[in-house]
Amino acid sequence: MDRIKFLGTAGARFVVTKQIRSSGGIWITLNDTNVLVDPGPGTLVKCASSKPKLDPLTLDGIILTHKHLDHSSDINVMIEAMTEGGFKKRGEIFAPQDALEDDPVVLKYLRDFVERIHILKQGGNYSLGNVNFYTPLKHVHGVETYGIRFESSKYKISLIVDTKFFPELIKAYSDSDIIILNVVRHIRDKTSLKLDHLNLEDAKELIQKIRPKLAILTHFGMTMVKAKPWDLAERLSSEIGLKVISARDGLNLELEKELN
Repeated sequence: MDRIKFLGTAGARFVVTKQIRSSGGIWITLNDTNVLVDPGPGTLVKCASSKPKLDPLTLDGIILTHKHLDHSSDINVMIEAMTEGGFKKRGEIFAPQDALEDDPVVLKYLRDFVERIHILKQGGNYSLGNVNFYTPLKHVHGVETYGIRFESSKYKISLIVDTKFFPELIKAYSDSDIIILNVVRHIRDKTSLKLDHLNLEDAKELIQKIRPKLAILTHFGMTMVKAKPWDLAERLSSEIGLKVISARDGLNLELEKELN
């Protein structure tokens, strides 16, 4: 069954460190392939407490879009869990070069536990199990960061992760059935414009111009949490005539039901 499971929906330091929302990343199953994206704080705990439980031994690979802690802090324990403590050499890791080299977030002693490590780069094409994905362009963020576009036999799913808005995002993620947007800020104000994160107005523009079948808002900072993102998503749907929802911790989307 093709699905997307949100182990966490927290973005920005206060929502993460206070665990106002969980920060466990996203588990995606496509074409019988399991991939974990951005295992932030609490990922392993959320896998164990998920209903039904998510077994890391069934993971085919883990993707880090970038090395900031809210996206990467559980990468090492998830490698341990995916490989049964290194006793089963299996799984693949995908990460930007700066997450692996200078000041790495993936510990060196764990790297031989996995079958292969891939370096993400702009325009890169990759395969994992029965799924292909690529990283169309480098995002504007504080460290080396890439969004992800998955392509299976049925779906095109784009993860527009942490970034400042810039027009090239629209072309990079066009023709997507589903887009998942990291929307940290609510209002487009002076503070928002100084940050390398999307705000709600940025998200609205991307959704309007990409026109997916489904847009999912996630990775909320405090201003989004206080503004009730489920209400904001409903309002966006009414304004632009497209299906927009707000992710919540533990949300499990069965793609065939959502898109048909």
